[in-house]
Amino acid sequence: MSLYLQLVDQLTKEISTMKPGDRIPPERQLCEDYKVSRTTVRNAIDKLCQQSLLTRIQGKGTFVSKANVNKEDLSNYYSFTKQTQKIGKVPKSIILDFHIEKANKEIAESLAINFEDLVIKMTRLRKADDDPMMFEITYIPYENFQNISKELLSKKALYDIFEQDCNSKIFKVNEKFSVDRINSRQAKYLNEKKDSPCLKIVRKSYDLNGTVIEYTISYARADKFYYENTYSPS
Repeated sequence: MSLYLQLVDQLTKEISTMKPGDRIPPERQLCEDYKVSRTTVRNAIDKLCQQSLLTRIQGKGTFVSKANVNKEDLSNYYSFTKQTQKIGKVPKSIILDFHIEKANKEIAESLAINFEDLVIKMTRLRKADDDPMMFEITYIPYENFQNISKELLSKKALYDIFEQDCNSKIFKVNEKFSVDRINSRQAKYLNEKKDSPCLKIVRKSYDLNGTVIEYTISYARADKFYYENTYSPS
């Protein structure tokens, strides 16, 4: 991971322990503390200001923004693994399919890549204990994540792979929820009847630079799926 990304990550962790309105150390002090150049510090602060984690006030310094203080890492909210553990159940993922294919127009637009660029497509059944909860289809740009394999995915959570094996981290997630009905294949794995109602979740995950690194469509059982989210109001 580059020095710039490392500093952003370190400062993000520091900010999460601070109070709204707290002033962060001046750039010169940050350069000394983290052994990086002034340019690296300025770029990191610029990025955190863009994310509304910090606010610059001319002539006074840089301060922790109110709206983003003490928020948990986004991955805590959007990780099926962590959400399931949070309610006291054991998360399980069964990989039903894993292969590399060319992106069609819809997938290319969703991932902001070129038509027919290679993508990793994986289909998984997500379980809480032994209860099937979600049928999930995920697309990932192959060019930047060639080291993701079926074997690696069977050993650890996808978001952990992003951070630990791919030098990438999710900083923003956009999710859309709608009501849908499951098809015959989804019904088979979810132990439901075809056309049963479900919660459809379409998710895009972005890295620090605003690049889409994951596009996932999930079909969750309406009678069993549990989803909780927490926000700090402005």
